[in-house]
Amino acid sequence: MSIRDLHGYGSEPPAVRLPNGAKLAVSLVVNFEEGAELAAGDGDASSERISEVASVVPEGRWDQGTEQIFAYGMRAGIWRVLEALKAHGRLATFYMCGRAVERSPEIARRIVAAGHEAACHGWRWLPHAHYDSADAERADLKRCVEVIRLATGERPLGFFCRGSESRWTRDILRELGFTYTSNGLDDDLPYWDHAHPAQPLLVVPYAFDTNDMKFFHPNGFVRADEMVGYVQDAIEVLLAEGAAGRPKLLNIGFHLRIIGRPARFAAFRRILQLLDSYGDQIWVPRRIDLATFWAEQFPAQARLIMEESA
Repeated sequence: MSIRDLHGYGSEPPAVRLPNGAKLAVSLVVNFEEGAELAAGDGDASSERISEVASVVPEGRWDQGTEQIFAYGMRAGIWRVLEALKAHGRLATFYMCGRAVERSPEIARRIVAAGHEAACHGWRWLPHAHYDSADAERADLKRCVEVIRLATGERPLGFFCRGSESRWTRDILRELGFTYTSNGLDDDLPYWDHAHPAQPLLVVPYAFDTNDMKFFHPNGFVRADEMVGYVQDAIEVLLAEGAAGRPKLLNIGFHLRIIGRPARFAAFRRILQLLDSYGDQIWVPRRIDLATFWAEQFPAQARLIMEESA
């Protein structure tokens, strides 16, 4: 039986002191995946099945419709998203797949030039649990880092992959000098992975419930206000906890091909308006800024010493 941490901080999470007395940190994440999905037209055995509609194209055949649904994110969605973020003065973290950046380097460059963070989302939009060897995974991670660096002028320091990391992912992230991973769906606060005590890795957790992918799920959101209302409920619960002295992190995830569609873009715009309405009660950092903040306030070594002396 594998060792799993089912308890985390327990009933006493750290009393975080957020900037300007904020009671809640909110991370805005935009996924930059279009062009990195499975596509039979690119030589893959099959095309991506999670999309706007269930594909009727036979397995292994060129699926023009699915390719175009993904392309919409780069052709139209990205410009709505960037314009809205600029209008509201918000910076986001973009999870960038290497092959998506390779196909749209100028768009990636403009994203980073606007002040947003580029984080590594793997070479392809695939789970890293698919890798059969650490060497293959390392090669693709290095390739992703280099493509993003060449396109944007900045080296990504954060990581998140679709699905699951492999058994080797975090060792490779440490080796390659990443600051944080976001493949943590198990907490409302960052925490240190001490699997290698000499080289702890920060986990900045992510979430799938306050996420526009639920527009693609039959048990998810249908209208824009359903996502907005869900996000507002999360904010209200977490603000109350923050007011009681235990601030938390809320993650809100978006995809260019999903939230970029006009009817769903209304949710994106209203969520930005909602965040504005809370003023200084909410801090909205890029994930790299949150990671830096956490490491300064809760250094890994100090945490390790506390655990060893407990």
